Amino acid sequence: MSDGEPLSRQAASEAVGDLGWRYLLGTLRTAVPVVSLDRAAEAVRIAVGACGADADGHLVADVRPGQAVLALQSVRAAAVTGRDAELAHRITAALGAAGLRTEPGRGDTPRSVQLVEIAIDALDIPAVRPFWKAVLGYADEADADGPSDAVVDPLGQGPAVWFQQMDAPRPQRNRIHFDVCVPHDEADARIAAALAAGGRLVSEDRAPAFTVLADAEGNEVCVTTWQGRDG
Repeated sequence: MSDGEPLSRQAASEAVGDLGWRYLLGTLRTAVPVVSLDRAAEAVRIAVGACGADADGHLVADVRPGQAVLALQSVRAAAVTGRDAELAHRITAALGAAGLRTEPGRGDTPRSVQLVEIAIDALDIPAVRPFWKAVLGYADEADADGPSDAVVDPLGQGPAVWFQQMDAPRPQRNRIHFDVCVPHDEADARIAAALAAGGRLVSEDRAPAFTVLADAEGNEVCVTTWQGRDG
Protein backbone atom coordinates (compact mmCIF):
# COMPACT_ATOMS: atom_id res chain seq x y z
CA MET A 1 0.00 0.00 0.00
CA SER A 2 1.04 3.57 -0.57
CA ASP A 3 2.34 5.72 2.28
CA GLY A 4 1.14 8.87 0.56
CA GLU A 5 -2.62 9.49 0.53
CA PRO A 6 -4.62 9.30 3.77
CA LEU A 7 -7.22 6.56 3.89
CA SER A 8 -10.86 7.40 4.40
CA ARG A 9 -12.19 6.61 7.86
CA GLN A 10 -14.18 3.68 6.49
CA ALA A 11 -11.21 2.28 4.58
CA ALA A 12 -8.89 2.62 7.56
CA SER A 13 -11.38 0.89 9.84
CA GLU A 14 -12.04 -1.95 7.43
CA ALA A 15 -8.33 -2.50 6.71
CA VAL A 16 -7.54 -3.50 10.30
CA GLY A 17 -10.82 -4.23 12.08
CA ASP A 18 -10.45 -8.00 12.01
CA LEU A 19 -6.96 -7.70 13.53
CA GLY A 20 -8.20 -6.09 16.75
CA TRP A 21 -7.16 -2.54 15.77
CA ARG A 22 -9.64 0.34 15.78
CA TYR A 23 -9.64 3.68 13.95
CA LEU A 24 -9.81 6.65 16.37
CA LEU A 25 -9.30 10.31 15.40
CA GLY A 26 -6.76 9.83 12.65
CA THR A 27 -4.93 6.93 14.31
CA LEU A 28 -5.08 3.15 14.43
CA ARG A 29 -5.02 1.83 18.01
CA THR A 30 -4.88 -1.54 19.70
CA ALA A 31 -4.17 -3.02 23.11
CA VAL A 32 -1.87 -5.96 23.81
CA PRO A 33 -2.83 -7.70 27.08
CA VAL A 34 0.21 -8.80 29.13
CA VAL A 35 0.99 -10.11 32.61
CA SER A 36 3.89 -7.83 33.51
CA LEU A 37 5.66 -4.60 32.63
CA ASP A 38 8.54 -6.62 31.22
CA ARG A 39 6.17 -8.44 28.88
CA ALA A 40 4.61 -5.13 27.84
CA ALA A 41 8.06 -3.79 26.99
CA GLU A 42 8.73 -6.95 25.01
CA ALA A 43 5.51 -6.40 23.05
CA VAL A 44 6.68 -2.92 22.13
CA ARG A 45 10.10 -4.25 21.09
CA ILE A 46 8.36 -6.77 18.83
CA ALA A 47 6.16 -4.03 17.35
CA VAL A 48 9.17 -1.79 16.71
CA GLY A 49 10.97 -4.67 15.03
CA ALA A 50 7.96 -5.40 12.83
CA CYS A 51 7.86 -1.77 11.69
CA GLY A 52 11.59 -1.64 10.96
CA ALA A 53 12.72 1.71 9.60
CA ASP A 54 9.11 2.97 9.63
CA ALA A 55 8.80 2.79 13.42
CA ASP A 56 9.90 6.35 14.20
CA GLY A 57 7.56 7.92 11.66
CA HIS A 58 4.49 5.85 12.50
CA LEU A 59 4.45 3.98 15.82
CA VAL A 60 3.71 5.28 19.33
CA ALA A 61 3.43 3.03 22.38
CA ASP A 62 2.17 3.31 25.96
CA VAL A 63 3.54 0.67 28.31
CA ARG A 64 1.78 -0.42 31.51
CA PRO A 65 2.03 -3.57 33.67
CA GLY A 66 -1.25 -4.96 32.32
CA GLN A 67 -1.06 -3.95 28.68
CA ALA A 68 0.79 -2.16 25.94
CA VAL A 69 -1.28 0.25 23.84
CA LEU A 70 0.02 0.74 20.31
CA ALA A 71 -0.93 3.56 17.93
CA LEU A 72 -0.10 4.03 14.26
CA GLN A 73 -0.27 7.25 12.26
CA SER A 74 1.81 8.66 9.41
CA VAL A 75 3.35 11.59 11.26
CA ARG A 76 4.08 13.64 8.16
CA ALA A 77 0.49 13.41 7.01
CA ALA A 78 -1.05 13.53 10.52
CA ALA A 79 -3.39 10.82 9.24
CA VAL A 80 -3.71 7.09 8.66
CA THR A 81 -2.28 5.97 5.34
CA GLY A 82 -1.94 2.66 3.60
CA ARG A 83 1.46 2.19 5.20
CA ASP A 84 -0.08 2.35 8.67
CA ALA A 85 -2.57 -0.37 7.75
CA GLU A 86 0.29 -2.47 6.40
CA LEU A 87 2.28 -1.96 9.60
CA ALA A 88 -0.74 -3.00 11.70
CA HIS A 89 -0.83 -6.31 9.83
CA ARG A 90 2.89 -6.82 10.36
CA ILE A 91 2.73 -5.97 14.06
CA THR A 92 -0.23 -8.27 14.71
CA ALA A 93 1.49 -11.15 12.92
CA ALA A 94 4.75 -10.63 14.80
CA LEU A 95 3.00 -10.43 18.15
CA GLY A 96 0.95 -13.51 17.35
CA ALA A 97 4.12 -15.46 16.67
CA ALA A 98 5.26 -14.51 20.19
CA GLY A 99 2.01 -15.66 21.80
CA LEU A 100 0.54 -12.16 22.14
CA ARG A 101 -2.62 -10.72 20.62
CA THR A 102 -3.94 -7.34 19.52
CA GLU A 103 -7.47 -6.38 20.58
CA PRO A 104 -9.63 -3.26 21.05
CA GLY A 105 -9.17 -3.54 24.80
CA ARG A 106 -12.35 -5.16 26.02
CA GLY A 107 -12.59 -8.51 27.78
CA ASP A 108 -10.00 -8.75 30.52
CA THR A 109 -8.85 -5.12 30.15
CA PRO A 110 -10.56 -2.23 32.02
CA ARG A 111 -11.98 -0.54 28.91
CA SER A 112 -11.61 -0.25 25.17
CA VAL A 113 -8.91 1.82 23.55
CA GLN A 114 -10.07 5.44 23.30
CA LEU A 115 -8.97 9.03 22.80
CA VAL A 116 -10.21 12.06 24.73
CA GLU A 117 -10.42 15.58 23.32
CA ILE A 118 -11.38 18.80 25.10
CA ALA A 119 -13.63 21.15 23.13
CA ILE A 120 -13.74 24.86 23.99
CA ASP A 121 -16.60 26.97 22.67
CA ALA A 122 -15.37 30.42 21.64
CA LEU A 123 -16.68 33.53 19.91
CA ASP A 124 -13.17 34.56 18.84
CA ILE A 125 -11.08 31.41 18.40
CA PRO A 126 -7.87 33.20 17.26
CA ALA A 127 -8.00 35.25 20.47
CA VAL A 128 -8.25 32.29 22.87
CA ARG A 129 -6.21 29.66 21.01
CA PRO A 130 -2.77 31.16 21.87
CA PHE A 131 -3.67 31.16 25.58
CA TRP A 132 -4.54 27.47 25.66
CA LYS A 133 -1.51 26.59 23.56
CA ALA A 134 0.78 28.46 25.97
CA VAL A 135 -0.76 27.44 29.30
CA LEU A 136 -0.81 23.74 28.37
CA GLY A 137 2.63 23.76 26.73
CA TYR A 138 0.98 22.45 23.56
CA ALA A 139 1.93 22.75 19.89
CA ASP A 140 0.41 22.86 16.43
CA GLU A 141 -0.48 19.57 14.82
CA ALA A 142 1.36 18.74 11.59
CA ASP A 143 -0.05 20.79 8.70
CA ALA A 144 -2.67 22.33 11.03
CA ASP A 145 -1.23 25.59 12.35
CA GLY A 146 -4.06 27.95 11.41
CA PRO A 147 -5.55 30.43 13.89
CA SER A 148 -8.58 28.20 14.48
CA ASP A 149 -6.93 24.75 14.40
CA ALA A 150 -6.69 22.37 17.34
CA VAL A 151 -3.59 22.26 19.55
CA VAL A 152 -1.96 19.03 20.69
CA ASP A 153 0.43 17.72 23.31
CA PRO A 154 3.81 17.43 21.55
CA LEU A 155 4.54 14.36 23.69
CA GLY A 156 1.23 12.73 22.80
CA GLN A 157 0.23 12.25 26.44
CA GLY A 158 -2.56 14.79 27.00
CA PRO A 159 -5.87 15.20 25.16
CA ALA A 160 -6.04 17.41 22.10
CA VAL A 161 -7.87 20.72 22.53
CA TRP A 162 -10.09 21.94 19.70
CA PHE A 163 -12.24 25.03 19.37
CA GLN A 164 -15.91 25.12 18.46
CA GLN A 165 -17.13 28.32 16.83
CA MET A 166 -19.96 30.11 18.60
CA ASP A 167 -22.07 32.83 17.02
CA ALA A 168 -23.48 34.21 20.28
CA PRO A 169 -22.75 33.98 24.01
CA ARG A 170 -24.23 30.90 25.66
CA PRO A 171 -24.13 31.45 29.43
CA GLN A 172 -26.76 28.82 30.20
CA ARG A 173 -24.48 25.91 29.21
CA ASN A 174 -20.91 24.92 29.95
CA ARG A 175 -18.38 26.30 27.46
CA ILE A 176 -15.90 23.40 27.76
CA HIS A 177 -16.83 19.77 27.17
CA PHE A 178 -15.11 16.45 26.62
CA ASP A 179 -15.20 14.39 23.43
CA VAL A 180 -14.59 10.71 24.14
CA CYS A 181 -13.74 8.89 20.92
CA VAL A 182 -14.39 5.16 21.29
CA PRO A 183 -14.33 2.23 18.86
CA HIS A 184 -17.42 2.27 16.68
CA ASP A 185 -18.49 -1.11 18.04
CA GLU A 186 -18.10 0.07 21.65
CA ALA A 187 -20.16 3.27 21.48
CA ASP A 188 -23.60 1.83 22.28
CA ALA A 189 -22.31 0.07 25.39
CA ARG A 190 -20.47 3.18 26.59
CA ILE A 191 -23.55 5.36 26.09
CA ALA A 192 -25.77 2.85 27.87
CA ALA A 193 -23.38 2.71 30.81
CA ALA A 194 -23.32 6.51 31.07
CA LEU A 195 -27.12 6.72 31.01
CA ALA A 196 -27.40 3.98 33.63
CA ALA A 197 -24.97 5.95 35.80
CA GLY A 198 -27.33 8.94 36.01
CA GLY A 199 -26.67 10.65 32.68
CA ARG A 200 -29.24 11.86 30.21
CA LEU A 201 -29.38 11.98 26.44
CA VAL A 202 -29.11 15.53 25.10
CA SER A 203 -28.96 14.82 21.38
CA GLU A 204 -28.41 11.96 18.99
CA ASP A 205 -29.09 14.03 15.88
CA ARG A 206 -25.53 13.43 14.62
CA ALA A 207 -25.10 9.88 15.92
CA PRO A 208 -23.08 7.76 15.46
CA ALA A 209 -20.52 10.51 14.80
CA PHE A 210 -21.55 12.45 17.94
CA THR A 211 -23.95 11.51 20.72
CA VAL A 212 -24.32 14.30 23.29
CA LEU A 213 -24.87 13.27 26.92
CA ALA A 214 -25.05 15.28 30.13
CA ASP A 215 -24.61 14.58 33.82
CA ALA A 216 -27.24 15.34 36.45
CA GLU A 217 -26.22 19.03 36.51
CA GLY A 218 -26.12 19.53 32.75
CA ASN A 219 -22.37 19.24 32.08
CA GLU A 220 -22.00 17.77 28.62
CA VAL A 221 -19.84 15.15 26.94
CA CYS A 222 -19.88 13.79 23.39
CA VAL A 223 -19.32 10.11 22.77
CA THR A 224 -17.88 10.02 19.27
CA THR A 225 -16.91 7.50 16.60
CA TRP A 226 -15.51 7.72 13.09
CA GLN A 227 -18.82 6.66 11.57
CA GLY A 228 -20.99 9.21 9.82
CA ARG A 229 -18.12 11.57 9.02
CA ASP A 230 -16.96 10.45 5.57
CA GLY A 231 -18.72 12.45 2.89
